[in-house]
Amino acid sequence: MEYGFTTAAYVVAAVLFILSLGGLSGQESAKRAVWYGIVGMGLAVFATLIGPGSGLWILSIILIACGGVIGYFLASKVEMTQMPELVAGMHALVGLAAVFVGYNAELVMNAVQGLDGAAVDALKGFSAKVAHKTPAEINILKIEVFLGVFIGAVTFTGSVIAYGKLSGKVTSAATKLPGGHMLNASAAVLSLILLLIYMSTGGGWTLLLMSVLAFFIGYHLIMGIGGADMPVVVSMLNSYSGWAAAAIGFSLGNDLLIVVGALVGSSGAILSYIMCKAMNRSFISVILGGFGGTGGPAMEVEGEQIAIDADGVAQALDDADSIIIIPGYGMAVAQAQQNVAELTRRLRAKGKNVRFAIHPVAGRLPGHMNVLLAEAKVPYDIVLEMDEINDDFPETDVAIVIGSNDIVNPAAQEDPNSPIAGMPVLECWKAKQVFVSKRGQGTGYSGIENPLFYKDNTRMFYGDAKASLGELLNRIS
Repeated sequence: MEYGFTTAAYVVAAVLFILSLGGLSGQESAKRAVWYGIVGMGLAVFATLIGPGSGLWILSIILIACGGVIGYFLASKVEMTQMPELVAGMHALVGLAAVFVGYNAELVMNAVQGLDGAAVDALKGFSAKVAHKTPAEINILKIEVFLGVFIGAVTFTGSVIAYGKLSGKVTSAATKLPGGHMLNASAAVLSLILLLIYMSTGGGWTLLLMSVLAFFIGYHLIMGIGGADMPVVVSMLNSYSGWAAAAIGFSLGNDLLIVVGALVGSSGAILSYIMCKAMNRSFISVILGGFGGTGGPAMEVEGEQIAIDADGVAQALDDADSIIIIPGYGMAVAQAQQNVAELTRRLRAKGKNVRFAIHPVAGRLPGHMNVLLAEAKVPYDIVLEMDEINDDFPETDVAIVIGSNDIVNPAAQEDPNSPIAGMPVLECWKAKQVFVSKRGQGTGYSGIENPLFYKDNTRMFYGDAKASLGELLNRIS
């Protein structure tokens, strides 16, 4: 009975997870999709707790309660601007869980080795599964454990470094140790040798040594990636965490964990591929952590940044018929989305054509800007992707850039030595006038200079985006 219910519950949960992923692809269905995921996860946890091998109820309840309290505390404290590093932190926990599950599986294999008769019959859960495996199945389990620990360890340290870069606790510059990729390749080859030793001797020390090497690979891979490419890194780590979860599922014989891990791993990989195309990056290079550097000295930027006040911007908007707003991470930091939405409503009430241009990697997390605009009740039909709106800039009267740098940087097209050379960008400089809302004259998170700020048709609207737009709203009735 318990097997039948658990299996049925896992099937329903898997369907809910698939519906959740599908629903998250659209803004209108995203809220419903989140609830699909919540219900699916709740059902999966419940079915696991009462399923085969269940026990240790008090400990399970305590751990679930602690996890729930920590999750609630984090969710209530984390701002939208901190979501990228929160996601990276969650990936780190998944990776670490894979490492611990692998170690536990190794301990169980050692513990049941040599048992027979009544001792085997008394075993329950995972221990019973392991005790009844044939030598060939044990070898397969060892491979699953080894791969799970390896992927989990890479995911853990990689996610920790990604969290540090996103939160500003670790330098956003691409940093590699002397030897560069050879160090990563050497660590990977040594890990493969350790796998062969582990399969032949079963020595647990090989798992520990491989873990150290995998921790190093995760650290060195992500340290070697520049800040401009962190959105792709977050997506790729999401994929890594999914494959780590799938490896855990194979080790534990848990079908749902295999399905969920495969869903997360494949969807993360597909998203990473889409983002790589949007940034003109090599997908293989992303996986190997080999992008984010430059091939030579960057092009010198000439001219000066010319400031404009709220009166000048208001006058230009009053004269304009078509307006495109380009939101970026600076809008999220300033929490200016509500003022942006109000500005949009007032301009549209005047009969002006106002639209939003969204780059696939705007902000530090895929879809970050879409979420903020949806939160501010901006109509979905005026929020357009880069490919849908890029050709419209030459016929646009005013382009307003709010806290963006790399996604509107003409150096991507003009400077072959730029760290973002070849990356498709929003060509806002082709508009008749460009206003850039920016705190100051710094280069921002990625440290890349932007020639847009020095062009003749660009004016800098300095100040905190929320305060600046609030001042602008006072001049637009």
